[in-house]
Amino acid sequence: MTCADLVVAGLEELVTSSGPTPRTGPAMREIGLLEKAWIAGRNGKIVFVGREKDFRKEVELTDRAVIIDGAGLVGLPGLVDCHTHLPFAGNRAREFSLRLQGYTYQQLSAMGLGIQTTVQATRAAGREELKQLCRKRLQTMLLNGTTTVEAKSGYGLNLEDEIKQLEVVRELAGEQPVSLVPTFMGAHEVPPEYKAERKAYIKLLINKIMPEVKRRNLAEFFDIFCEPTVFNLEETRELAEAALKLGFKLKVHSDEFVPIGGTELAVELGARSAEHLINITESGIEKLTGSRTAAVLLPGVSFFLMMDKRAPARELLERGAIVALATDFNPGSSHLLSMLLVLQLGVFTLRLTVEEAINACTVNAAYAIDRHQRCGSLEPGKDFDLILCDLPSYLSLAYELGRNPVKTVIKGGRVVVEDSCPVF
Repeated sequence: MTCADLVVAGLEELVTSSGPTPRTGPAMREIGLLEKAWIAGRNGKIVFVGREKDFRKEVELTDRAVIIDGAGLVGLPGLVDCHTHLPFAGNRAREFSLRLQGYTYQQLSAMGLGIQTTVQATRAAGREELKQLCRKRLQTMLLNGTTTVEAKSGYGLNLEDEIKQLEVVRELAGEQPVSLVPTFMGAHEVPPEYKAERKAYIKLLINKIMPEVKRRNLAEFFDIFCEPTVFNLEETRELAEAALKLGFKLKVHSDEFVPIGGTELAVELGARSAEHLINITESGIEKLTGSRTAAVLLPGVSFFLMMDKRAPARELLERGAIVALATDFNPGSSHLLSMLLVLQLGVFTLRLTVEEAINACTVNAAYAIDRHQRCGSLEPGKDFDLILCDLPSYLSLAYELGRNPVKTVIKGGRVVVEDSCPVF
Protein backbone atom coordinates (compact mmCIF):
# COMPACT_ATOMS: atom_id res chain seq x y z
CA MET A 1 0.00 0.00 0.00
CA THR A 2 1.06 3.56 -0.74
CA CYS A 3 0.90 6.03 2.15
CA ALA A 4 -0.50 9.55 1.72
CA ASP A 5 -0.56 12.58 3.99
CA LEU A 6 -2.65 14.83 1.71
CA VAL A 7 -5.62 13.86 -0.46
CA VAL A 8 -7.90 15.84 -2.74
CA ALA A 9 -11.03 13.76 -3.21
CA GLY A 10 -13.78 13.75 -5.82
CA LEU A 11 -12.73 16.51 -8.19
CA GLU A 12 -15.24 17.20 -10.95
CA GLU A 13 -12.32 17.34 -13.38
CA LEU A 14 -8.59 16.91 -13.03
CA VAL A 15 -6.30 18.11 -15.80
CA THR A 16 -3.07 16.14 -15.39
CA SER A 17 -1.09 17.07 -18.55
CA SER A 18 0.62 13.73 -17.95
CA GLY A 19 2.70 11.95 -20.56
CA PRO A 20 5.77 12.65 -22.68
CA THR A 21 7.37 16.08 -22.34
CA PRO A 22 7.60 18.44 -24.12
CA ARG A 23 4.31 18.43 -26.01
CA THR A 24 4.31 19.18 -29.73
CA GLY A 25 1.85 18.97 -32.60
CA PRO A 26 -1.42 17.08 -31.99
CA ALA A 27 -0.21 16.04 -28.51
CA MET A 28 -0.70 19.67 -27.45
CA ARG A 29 -4.44 18.95 -27.31
CA GLU A 30 -4.01 16.03 -24.93
CA ILE A 31 -4.48 17.19 -21.33
CA GLY A 32 -4.94 13.89 -19.52
CA LEU A 33 -8.43 14.77 -18.31
CA LEU A 34 -9.95 12.68 -15.49
CA GLU A 35 -13.46 13.06 -14.08
CA LYS A 36 -14.41 12.36 -10.46
CA ALA A 37 -10.70 12.18 -9.77
CA TRP A 38 -8.64 11.69 -6.64
CA ILE A 39 -5.06 12.82 -6.15
CA ALA A 40 -2.81 12.10 -3.18
CA GLY A 41 0.67 12.94 -2.04
CA ARG A 42 3.20 12.31 0.67
CA ASN A 43 6.14 14.45 1.76
CA GLY A 44 5.46 16.91 -1.03
CA LYS A 45 5.40 14.38 -3.88
CA ILE A 46 2.44 12.94 -5.76
CA VAL A 47 1.85 9.26 -4.99
CA PHE A 48 -1.52 8.63 -6.64
CA VAL A 49 -3.68 10.04 -9.44
CA GLY A 50 -6.87 8.23 -10.43
CA ARG A 51 -10.39 7.30 -9.42
CA GLU A 52 -11.82 6.52 -5.99
CA LYS A 53 -12.06 2.77 -6.38
CA ASP A 54 -8.35 2.53 -7.19
CA PHE A 55 -7.48 4.95 -4.41
CA ARG A 56 -9.29 2.73 -1.89
CA LYS A 57 -7.30 -0.29 -3.09
CA GLU A 58 -3.88 1.31 -3.34
CA VAL A 59 -3.57 4.10 -0.77
CA GLU A 60 -3.65 4.25 2.99
CA LEU A 61 -3.59 7.44 5.03
CA THR A 62 -1.05 8.48 7.60
CA ASP A 63 -2.30 9.34 11.09
CA ARG A 64 -2.36 13.07 10.40
CA ALA A 65 -3.47 12.96 6.78
CA VAL A 66 -5.48 15.91 5.46
CA ILE A 67 -8.40 15.29 3.08
CA ILE A 68 -9.73 18.13 0.92
CA ASP A 69 -13.16 17.86 -0.64
CA GLY A 70 -12.80 18.50 -4.36
CA ALA A 71 -16.53 18.34 -5.18
CA GLY A 72 -17.48 20.96 -7.76
CA LEU A 73 -13.85 21.96 -8.40
CA VAL A 74 -11.46 21.66 -11.35
CA GLY A 75 -7.86 20.74 -10.58
CA LEU A 76 -4.84 21.61 -12.70
CA PRO A 77 -1.06 21.51 -12.36
CA GLY A 78 0.37 24.60 -10.71
CA LEU A 79 1.00 27.12 -13.49
CA VAL A 80 4.59 27.75 -14.56
CA ASP A 81 5.73 31.25 -15.54
CA CYS A 82 8.89 30.60 -17.52
CA HIS A 83 9.78 34.22 -18.43
CA THR A 84 9.67 37.11 -15.95
CA HIS A 85 11.82 40.08 -14.97
CA LEU A 86 10.74 39.83 -11.33
CA PRO A 87 13.40 41.73 -9.34
CA PHE A 88 13.07 45.41 -10.22
CA ALA A 89 12.13 48.65 -8.49
CA GLY A 90 10.11 51.65 -9.65
CA ASN A 91 7.40 51.83 -12.30
CA ARG A 92 6.99 53.28 -15.77
CA ALA A 93 3.46 54.67 -15.62
CA ARG A 94 4.60 57.93 -17.26
CA GLU A 95 6.07 55.94 -20.14
CA PHE A 96 2.80 54.03 -20.40
CA SER A 97 0.91 57.34 -20.67
CA LEU A 98 3.25 58.55 -23.42
CA ARG A 99 2.77 55.34 -25.31
CA LEU A 100 -0.99 55.90 -25.22
CA GLN A 101 -0.25 59.21 -26.93
CA GLY A 102 1.49 57.42 -29.79
CA TYR A 103 5.14 57.06 -28.81
CA THR A 104 6.71 53.72 -29.70
CA TYR A 105 8.82 51.54 -27.40
CA GLN A 106 11.91 52.42 -29.45
CA GLN A 107 11.17 56.18 -29.39
CA LEU A 108 10.77 56.11 -25.62
CA SER A 109 14.09 54.31 -25.29
CA ALA A 110 15.77 56.99 -27.42
CA MET A 111 14.33 59.59 -25.01
CA GLY A 112 16.17 57.95 -22.13
CA LEU A 113 13.11 56.12 -20.88
CA GLY A 114 12.51 52.39 -21.19
CA ILE A 115 14.84 49.92 -19.50
CA GLN A 116 17.21 52.67 -18.33
CA THR A 117 14.46 54.18 -16.15
CA THR A 118 14.10 50.88 -14.32
CA VAL A 119 17.88 50.49 -14.08
CA GLN A 120 18.10 53.80 -12.19
CA ALA A 121 15.31 52.81 -9.79
CA THR A 122 16.70 49.33 -9.20
CA ARG A 123 20.20 50.60 -8.53
CA ALA A 124 18.79 53.08 -6.01
CA ALA A 125 16.68 50.48 -4.19
CA GLY A 126 18.01 48.80 -1.08
CA ARG A 127 18.08 45.03 -0.85
CA GLU A 128 15.20 44.85 1.65
CA GLU A 129 13.04 47.23 -0.42
CA LEU A 130 13.62 45.12 -3.52
CA LYS A 131 12.84 41.94 -1.62
CA GLN A 132 9.55 43.33 -0.30
CA LEU A 133 8.49 44.38 -3.80
CA CYS A 134 9.24 40.89 -5.13
CA ARG A 135 7.54 39.16 -2.21
CA LYS A 136 4.31 41.08 -2.88
CA ARG A 137 4.45 40.22 -6.58
CA LEU A 138 5.02 36.55 -5.88
CA GLN A 139 2.02 36.46 -3.57
CA THR A 140 -0.16 37.90 -6.34
CA MET A 141 1.20 35.30 -8.76
CA LEU A 142 0.49 32.52 -6.28
CA LEU A 143 -3.08 33.70 -5.68
CA ASN A 144 -3.55 33.43 -9.45
CA GLY A 145 -2.30 29.84 -9.52
CA THR A 146 1.38 30.24 -10.43
CA THR A 147 3.63 27.95 -8.39
CA THR A 148 6.93 28.12 -10.32
CA VAL A 149 8.53 31.32 -11.67
CA GLU A 150 11.65 32.04 -13.68
CA ALA A 151 13.20 35.34 -12.53
CA LYS A 152 15.67 37.34 -14.64
CA SER A 153 18.04 40.02 -13.43
CA GLY A 154 19.03 42.69 -15.94
CA TYR A 155 18.07 45.96 -14.25
CA GLY A 156 21.38 46.45 -12.48
CA LEU A 157 23.78 46.27 -15.44
CA ASN A 158 26.79 46.39 -13.14
CA LEU A 159 28.39 43.87 -10.83
CA GLU A 160 26.96 45.16 -7.56
CA ASP A 161 23.35 45.54 -8.63
CA GLU A 162 23.11 42.41 -10.76
CA ILE A 163 24.40 40.48 -7.76
CA LYS A 164 21.86 42.29 -5.56
CA GLN A 165 18.97 41.26 -7.80
CA LEU A 166 20.06 37.63 -7.95
CA GLU A 167 20.72 37.40 -4.22
CA VAL A 168 17.22 38.73 -3.55
CA VAL A 169 15.84 35.96 -5.77
CA ARG A 170 17.88 33.34 -3.93
CA GLU A 171 16.78 34.61 -0.50
CA LEU A 172 13.13 34.70 -1.54
CA ALA A 173 13.34 31.11 -2.78
CA GLY A 174 13.66 30.02 0.83
CA GLU A 175 11.19 32.47 2.36
CA GLN A 176 7.95 31.93 0.43
CA PRO A 177 6.26 29.03 -1.40
CA VAL A 178 6.76 29.83 -5.09
CA SER A 179 9.70 27.95 -6.65
CA LEU A 180 12.14 30.37 -8.30
CA VAL A 181 14.46 29.66 -11.22
CA PRO A 182 17.17 32.37 -11.49
CA THR A 183 18.41 33.76 -14.81
CA PHE A 184 21.30 36.21 -15.17
CA MET A 185 20.49 38.84 -17.79
CA GLY A 186 23.23 41.42 -17.54
CA ALA A 187 22.94 41.50 -21.35
CA HIS A 188 19.51 43.13 -21.14
CA GLU A 189 20.83 46.52 -22.29
CA VAL A 190 24.05 48.52 -22.43
CA PRO A 191 24.13 50.74 -19.31
CA PRO A 192 24.29 54.53 -19.79
CA GLU A 193 27.87 54.79 -18.55
CA TYR A 194 28.98 52.40 -21.31
CA LYS A 195 26.91 53.74 -24.23
CA ALA A 196 30.04 55.03 -25.94
CA GLU A 197 32.03 51.91 -24.99
CA ARG A 198 29.88 48.94 -25.90
CA LYS A 199 32.82 46.58 -26.30
CA ALA A 200 34.07 47.52 -22.84
CA TYR A 201 30.74 46.54 -21.31
CA ILE A 202 30.72 43.22 -23.15
CA LYS A 203 34.24 42.55 -21.83
CA LEU A 204 33.08 43.48 -18.32
CA LEU A 205 30.25 40.97 -18.60
CA ILE A 206 32.45 38.19 -19.95
CA ASN A 207 35.54 38.73 -17.82
CA LYS A 208 34.10 39.86 -14.50
CA ILE A 209 30.33 39.79 -13.93
CA MET A 210 29.47 36.45 -15.55
CA PRO A 211 32.28 34.55 -13.79
CA GLU A 212 31.32 36.09 -10.43
CA VAL A 213 27.64 35.20 -10.85
CA LYS A 214 28.71 31.64 -11.70
CA ARG A 215 31.21 31.47 -8.81
CA ARG A 216 28.44 32.43 -6.37
CA ASN A 217 26.03 29.99 -8.05
CA LEU A 218 23.40 32.71 -8.34
CA ALA A 219 21.90 31.82 -11.73
CA GLU A 220 21.14 28.70 -13.71
CA PHE A 221 20.43 30.40 -17.06
CA PHE A 222 22.00 33.22 -19.05
CA ASP A 223 19.75 35.36 -21.26
CA ILE A 224 20.54 38.00 -23.92
CA PHE A 225 18.38 40.63 -25.62
CA CYS A 226 19.25 40.05 -29.29
CA GLU A 227 17.98 43.15 -31.08
CA PRO A 228 19.80 45.63 -33.38
CA THR A 229 19.35 48.47 -30.86
CA VAL A 230 20.56 46.30 -27.95
CA PHE A 231 22.98 43.43 -28.72
CA ASN A 232 23.51 42.58 -32.39
CA LEU A 233 23.94 39.04 -33.67
CA GLU A 234 27.72 39.00 -33.41
CA GLU A 235 27.63 40.37 -29.86
CA THR A 236 24.93 37.85 -28.94
CA ARG A 237 27.08 34.99 -30.20
CA GLU A 238 30.12 36.22 -28.30
CA LEU A 239 28.16 36.53 -25.05
CA ALA A 240 26.31 33.26 -25.51
CA GLU A 241 29.43 31.25 -26.22
CA ALA A 242 31.13 32.75 -23.16
CA ALA A 243 28.10 31.85 -21.02
CA LEU A 244 28.07 28.27 -22.28
CA LYS A 245 31.78 27.90 -21.51
CA LEU A 246 31.07 28.98 -17.93
CA GLY A 247 28.34 26.35 -17.63
CA PHE A 248 25.21 28.48 -17.87
CA LYS A 249 22.18 27.16 -19.71
CA LEU A 250 21.15 29.51 -22.48
CA LYS A 251 18.07 31.58 -23.31
CA VAL A 252 17.72 34.26 -26.01
CA HIS A 253 15.29 37.17 -26.36
CA SER A 254 14.89 37.14 -30.13
CA ASP A 255 12.80 38.56 -32.98
CA GLU A 256 10.73 40.81 -30.72
CA PHE A 257 10.90 43.92 -32.91
CA VAL A 258 13.45 43.31 -35.70
CA PRO A 259 14.56 39.83 -36.82
CA ILE A 260 18.34 39.59 -37.11
CA GLY A 261 18.86 35.86 -36.74
CA GLY A 262 18.58 35.50 -32.96
CA THR A 263 16.24 32.51 -33.12
CA GLU A 264 18.44 30.69 -35.60
CA LEU A 265 21.46 31.34 -33.36
CA ALA A 266 19.58 30.13 -30.29
CA VAL A 267 18.83 26.80 -31.97
CA GLU A 268 22.36 26.49 -33.32
CA LEU A 269 23.83 26.94 -29.83
CA GLY A 270 21.34 24.57 -28.20
CA ALA A 271 19.53 27.24 -26.19
CA ARG A 272 16.76 25.98 -23.96
CA SER A 273 14.44 28.64 -25.35
CA ALA A 274 14.03 31.47 -27.82
CA GLU A 275 11.64 34.04 -26.39
CA HIS A 276 9.25 36.69 -27.83
CA LEU A 277 9.29 35.75 -31.58
CA ILE A 278 6.72 38.40 -32.56
CA ASN A 279 8.67 39.05 -35.76
CA ILE A 280 10.15 35.61 -36.33
CA THR A 281 11.04 34.80 -39.93
CA GLU A 282 10.39 31.68 -41.98
CA SER A 283 14.01 30.73 -41.37
CA GLY A 284 13.52 31.04 -37.62
CA ILE A 285 10.37 28.92 -37.69
CA GLU A 286 12.14 26.29 -39.78
CA LYS A 287 15.03 26.14 -37.29
CA LEU A 288 12.67 25.71 -34.33
CA THR A 289 10.70 22.98 -36.07
CA GLY A 290 11.78 19.69 -34.61
CA SER A 291 14.47 21.28 -32.43
CA ARG A 292 14.76 20.96 -28.65
CA THR A 293 14.64 24.75 -28.24
CA ALA A 294 11.30 25.95 -26.85
CA ALA A 295 9.46 28.86 -28.41
CA VAL A 296 8.38 30.95 -25.42
CA LEU A 297 5.58 33.24 -26.56
CA LEU A 298 4.57 36.29 -24.54
CA PRO A 299 1.12 37.44 -25.66
CA GLY A 300 1.00 40.05 -22.91
CA VAL A 301 3.63 42.08 -24.79
CA SER A 302 1.62 42.58 -27.97
CA PHE A 303 -1.44 43.26 -25.81
CA PHE A 304 0.27 45.73 -23.45
CA LEU A 305 2.13 47.55 -26.24
CA MET A 306 -1.03 47.53 -28.36
CA MET A 307 0.80 45.97 -31.30
CA ASP A 308 -1.10 44.62 -34.26
CA LYS A 309 1.48 41.90 -34.80
CA ARG A 310 1.69 38.76 -32.66
CA ALA A 311 3.88 35.70 -32.58
CA PRO A 312 2.70 33.09 -35.13
CA ALA A 313 1.63 30.54 -32.52
CA ARG A 314 -0.55 28.44 -34.81
CA GLU A 315 2.14 28.06 -37.44
CA LEU A 316 4.75 27.18 -34.82
CA LEU A 317 2.44 24.56 -33.34
CA GLU A 318 1.41 23.07 -36.66
CA ARG A 319 5.03 22.86 -37.78
CA GLY A 320 6.01 20.93 -34.63
CA ALA A 321 7.78 23.54 -32.50
CA ILE A 322 7.73 23.35 -28.69
CA VAL A 323 5.42 26.21 -27.67
CA ALA A 324 5.22 27.65 -24.15
CA LEU A 325 3.52 30.76 -22.78
CA ALA A 326 4.68 33.19 -20.09
CA THR A 327 3.88 36.64 -18.69
CA ASP A 328 7.16 38.49 -19.42
CA PHE A 329 6.29 40.39 -16.23
CA ASN A 330 8.24 43.66 -16.42
CA PRO A 331 7.45 47.35 -15.88
CA GLY A 332 7.66 48.52 -19.49
CA SER A 333 6.15 46.09 -21.95
CA SER A 334 4.05 43.59 -19.98
CA HIS A 335 3.10 44.67 -16.46
CA LEU A 336 1.27 41.40 -16.01
CA LEU A 337 1.41 38.96 -13.06
CA SER A 338 -1.34 36.48 -13.95
CA MET A 339 -0.68 33.30 -15.90
CA LEU A 340 -4.45 32.82 -16.01
CA LEU A 341 -4.68 35.97 -18.12
CA VAL A 342 -1.79 34.75 -20.27
CA LEU A 343 -3.68 31.51 -20.87
CA GLN A 344 -6.70 33.53 -21.97
CA LEU A 345 -4.59 35.78 -24.21
CA GLY A 346 -3.14 32.62 -25.73
CA VAL A 347 -6.65 31.59 -26.70
CA PHE A 348 -8.07 34.95 -27.76
CA THR A 349 -5.03 36.58 -29.41
CA LEU A 350 -2.84 33.65 -30.50
CA ARG A 351 -5.73 31.36 -31.50
CA LEU A 352 -4.70 28.43 -29.34
CA THR A 353 -7.29 25.94 -28.18
CA VAL A 354 -7.91 25.87 -24.43
CA GLU A 355 -6.09 22.54 -24.26
CA GLU A 356 -3.06 23.88 -26.13
CA ALA A 357 -2.96 26.94 -23.91
CA ILE A 358 -3.08 24.81 -20.74
CA ASN A 359 -0.15 22.68 -21.88
CA ALA A 360 1.76 25.79 -22.94
CA CYS A 361 1.31 27.23 -19.42
CA THR A 362 2.20 24.03 -17.57
CA VAL A 363 4.18 21.13 -18.97
CA ASN A 364 5.87 23.00 -21.85
CA ALA A 365 6.57 26.03 -19.67
CA ALA A 366 8.24 23.69 -17.18
CA TYR A 367 10.33 22.26 -20.03
CA ALA A 368 11.43 25.76 -21.04
CA ILE A 369 13.14 26.17 -17.65
CA ASP A 370 14.28 22.54 -17.37
CA ARG A 371 11.86 21.74 -14.55
CA HIS A 372 9.63 19.26 -16.40
CA GLN A 373 10.96 16.37 -14.34
CA ARG A 374 9.58 18.04 -11.21
CA CYS A 375 6.53 20.10 -12.14
CA GLY A 376 4.15 21.08 -14.94
CA SER A 377 2.08 17.89 -14.80
CA LEU A 378 0.32 15.79 -12.18
CA GLU A 379 2.00 12.39 -12.09
CA PRO A 380 3.35 10.13 -9.33
CA GLY A 381 6.87 11.17 -8.38
CA LYS A 382 6.46 14.82 -9.29
CA ASP A 383 6.03 17.73 -6.90
CA PHE A 384 2.51 17.98 -5.50
CA ASP A 385 1.80 21.39 -7.09
CA LEU A 386 -1.96 21.66 -7.66
CA ILE A 387 -4.47 24.45 -8.08
CA LEU A 388 -8.18 24.01 -7.42
CA CYS A 389 -10.55 26.25 -9.36
CA ASP A 390 -14.22 27.05 -8.81
CA LEU A 391 -15.28 26.29 -12.37
CA PRO A 392 -17.81 23.95 -14.03
CA SER A 393 -15.19 22.77 -16.53
CA TYR A 394 -11.59 23.40 -17.53
CA LEU A 395 -12.99 25.09 -20.65
CA SER A 396 -14.18 27.91 -18.41
CA LEU A 397 -10.57 28.91 -17.81
CA ALA A 398 -10.94 30.83 -21.06
CA TYR A 399 -14.74 31.00 -21.35
CA GLU A 400 -15.20 32.92 -18.09
CA LEU A 401 -13.26 36.18 -18.16
CA GLY A 402 -12.64 38.85 -15.57
CA ARG A 403 -12.45 36.82 -12.36
CA ASN A 404 -9.92 34.68 -10.57
CA PRO A 405 -11.38 31.19 -10.01
CA VAL A 406 -8.45 29.86 -7.93
CA LYS A 407 -9.71 28.79 -4.50
CA THR A 408 -6.89 26.56 -3.24
CA VAL A 409 -3.22 26.24 -4.10
CA ILE A 410 -1.13 23.29 -2.96
CA LYS A 411 2.61 23.77 -3.33
CA GLY A 412 4.96 20.90 -2.59
CA GLY A 413 2.19 19.07 -0.76
CA ARG A 414 1.33 22.03 1.47
CA VAL A 415 -1.81 24.15 1.29
CA VAL A 416 -0.56 27.71 0.76
CA VAL A 417 -3.77 29.34 -0.52
CA GLU A 418 -7.14 28.47 1.02
CA ASP A 419 -10.47 30.12 0.20
CA SER A 420 -8.52 32.46 -2.11
CA CYS A 421 -6.34 33.72 0.77
CA PRO A 422 -2.66 33.03 1.49
CA VAL A 423 -2.07 30.77 4.48
CA PHE A 424 1.72 30.63 4.64
